[in-house]
Amino acid sequence: MAVAAARRLALLGGGFSTDDDDLLDDWVLDQVETPRPKVCFVPTASGDAPAYVEQFLAAYQSRSCEPSVLHLFRRELDDDALRTFLLSQDVVYVGGGNTANMLAVWRAHGVDRLLREAFGRGTLLCGISAGANCWAEGSHTDSFGPLTHLSDGLGLLSGSVCPHYDSEPARRSSYQAAVATRALQAGWAVEDGVGALFTDGLLTDAVTRTPQARLYRVEPDGDSGVRERALQCRPLGAAQQLTSPA
Repeated sequence: MAVAAARRLALLGGGFSTDDDDLLDDWVLDQVETPRPKVCFVPTASGDAPAYVEQFLAAYQSRSCEPSVLHLFRRELDDDALRTFLLSQDVVYVGGGNTANMLAVWRAHGVDRLLREAFGRGTLLCGISAGANCWAEGSHTDSFGPLTHLSDGLGLLSGSVCPHYDSEPARRSSYQAAVATRALQAGWAVEDGVGALFTDGLLTDAVTRTPQARLYRVEPDGDSGVRERALQCRPLGAAQQLTSPA
C-alpha cells in the first residue's frame, strides 16, 4: 500500500522580495529532498507584476532549482496543461499583494482546486503576505483598504493567519480584536523575518533570520480578549525542531 505524502505548507515573513540575504529562500529549498526542485512562483496577488516576477527569477535562476512562473492575467495554458504543470512542481511559492483578489482569480481559473490536489500529493506550498494568508481558513488583510478579516481562504491550514504582525501599524491590535470577537478563528501571527512550517496541520519548524522576530499563537481567552503566546524560533542554520502547541 502506498504511503500518503506529507501535506506541508510554510508561512513566510520574508524572502527574496524583502530581505538582503538568502536565508529564508535557502530554508524553503532545504525542505525538498529533490536535488533540483521545481519551484513555481505565483504572482497573482500583485496582478502578475513584471518587476516582482523579475525579482523571483533573479533570486532563483542561479540556485540549485528549476524556477518557473504561473501567469494568470495573460494565461497561456489550457486546463489540462495547467493541471500537469502545477502538479509537477515540488514547491509553489505565492507572492504578496491583494489576498481577496488573488483568491477570486484562482477560483475563476480552477487554481484553488489544483493547489489542493498538489498539496495532497506532497507539493510544498508557501508564500509571503497574501501568499501566507491564502492557505488558512481565514486571514487578516488590507485587501479592502482598512485592515479587516477575510473568512474564505483555502482552508488547508486550520484557523487564521496574520502577516506583518510587527511591521505594520495597527496589525497587532486589529488582528487581536478579530480573534477576540471570533470574526476570525484562533491562529498564527507572523512577524517579518520568520518562517513557519506546518506538516499535516501541525507546526513542525519555526525559524527566524533576525533574533527579535517571533511567531505567535493568538487565541480567544474566553473573556472578550485574547491569549498571545510567543513560540520559540530557531536561528536559521541551527538544528532544532518544534512541537505544535496543544
